[in-house]
Amino acid sequence: MSQNSEWSASAAIWSTRTSLARLDNKWSALVVIALGRGSGLRFGDLRTLVEGVSAKVLTETLRDLERDGLVLRHAYAEVPPRVVYELTELGCTLHAPMRELGDWAERHAEEVLAAREAFDAAR
Repeated sequence: MSQNSEWSASAAIWSTRTSLARLDNKWSALVVIALGRGSGLRFGDLRTLVEGVSAKVLTETLRDLERDGLVLRHAYAEVPPRVVYELTELGCTLHAPMRELGDWAERHAEEVLAAREAFDAAR
């Protein structure tokens, strides 16, 4: 293998790792899926849709997704204050594959659980 192809492979791995780093936790993927299903969701709505997430973790997740250019945060100067979150154009391109992954997980949940049980029983 030439140095050029080694560099290209390393660059591809680095860019893939960098791009997917945000999705290394379940909350980011679930937030992207939830935001893709609704337009302009408030924090409380997101917290309801993403069952089990704490307010602190949801806040951190939204901030990280915003930092990566996947989520827009709109704060309105109203009383009481209103904040709405939505996917950016870049975030929308991620929604379809995340939704497909979520659909796959739902379709195969029983099979995965059965495989885990069989594996654990064999140990």
